Amino acid sequence: MTTRPADRYLQCMRPRALLLVIVTAMLALGIVAVQSAGMVVPRSASFSELLTSRTTQLGLAAVIAFLIARRIPPRWTTNQWVARGAMVIAGILLLLVFVPGIGREVNGARRWIEIGPLGFQPSEVAKWAAVLWVAAWGGQRGAKLGTFWKGLAPALLIVGIASGLVLLEDLGTALLIGAVAAILLLAAGARLWHLILIGLPALGVVTAAIISTPYRLTRLRAFLDPWADPSGDGYHVVQSMTALAGGGIGGRGLGNGVQKFGYLPEDTTDFIFSVICEEFGVLGGIVVVSLLLALAWTGWAIIQRQSAPHRQLLAMGIILTVTLQAIMNLMVVTAMAPTKGIALPLISSGGTGWIMTAFMIGLLASLDNDRNSSLDCAPRTMPQAAT
Repeated sequence: MTTRPADRYLQCMRPRALLLVIVTAMLALGIVAVQSAGMVVPRSASFSELLTSRTTQLGLAAVIAFLIARRIPPRWTTNQWVARGAMVIAGILLLLVFVPGIGREVNGARRWIEIGPLGFQPSEVAKWAAVLWVAAWGGQRGAKLGTFWKGLAPALLIVGIASGLVLLEDLGTALLIGAVAAILLLAAGARLWHLILIGLPALGVVTAAIISTPYRLTRLRAFLDPWADPSGDGYHVVQSMTALAGGGIGGRGLGNGVQKFGYLPEDTTDFIFSVICEEFGVLGGIVVVSLLLALAWTGWAIIQRQSAPHRQLLAMGIILTVTLQAIMNLMVVTAMAPTKGIALPLISSGGTGWIMTAFMIGLLASLDNDRNSSLDCAPRTMPQAAT
């Protein structure tokens, strides 16, 4: 059976090169969108100020993080001791959030750590540490994951502790960690009914966390009927939908958005997609979704190229985390889910999120660097004529 030239090209192409293009494009779009959303009246920034701004510096740092991670040997990132160390560090950082003088409260939630001039979100570290842990555990114990106590329970215990600490202040990220871990464990060989049995009490914990926290109940009510109190509980949702509708097909133009001037809360972070759609219209929204789909498609190509289970799980975990987080954010800004503090990957403003996400996608690219393929991708030469 012969392989068509187009099929052979898709098989032989190097997804790591596409990953660099996609990550750079998303960060560039994020820099432009965040700079525009952060505009103040009447002052406007010059082009040189935009190039040297903190947002641009963070974008460059994220690209550098990607390039560094791309050179890391996969045997390091799939090592179980590395995964254990990452989880220990994440646990310590999550506890430091509650230490006075170190943890910082933002919008009523303690999600940040500040040490001198440095500030970051430990939940970002925990989110990726959980991916490393589950991928390493599933790759090593895949044959035992079908048994609950010897295979599945230890992995769920570690992930459950991390998710529980995150849940105290960040419901959206805790749900993301749990969902990614469950899918990875299922792919590694865990039994579905085991996960369902664990999922039922976990759902009860999430329900209790919502009921016991007034602002989460408020967000749920606003999601069910934002127009019941458009200037109060439903304000976020109403302003987001106004921005989305105001852009039309082609948008108002870069910098010409209205909702960002004091109307739309969290315009540079959680609701950056609304600003993009207002200024670039439906076409801008399509560009964002297309970049995310291209990232998922490229990641899937890398997953298919891996022969070792732990490498497949690591690649799957990275793509799942980015994709599910993006879906959660887009559902929030389009009023398809209650408001949660979860960012749009590589586009919403955030130093920790940009650098950590770019670094992990760089690890995904490193898997493609190191792949072993039996496919002959050497350039073909024309046969010489007989003399």
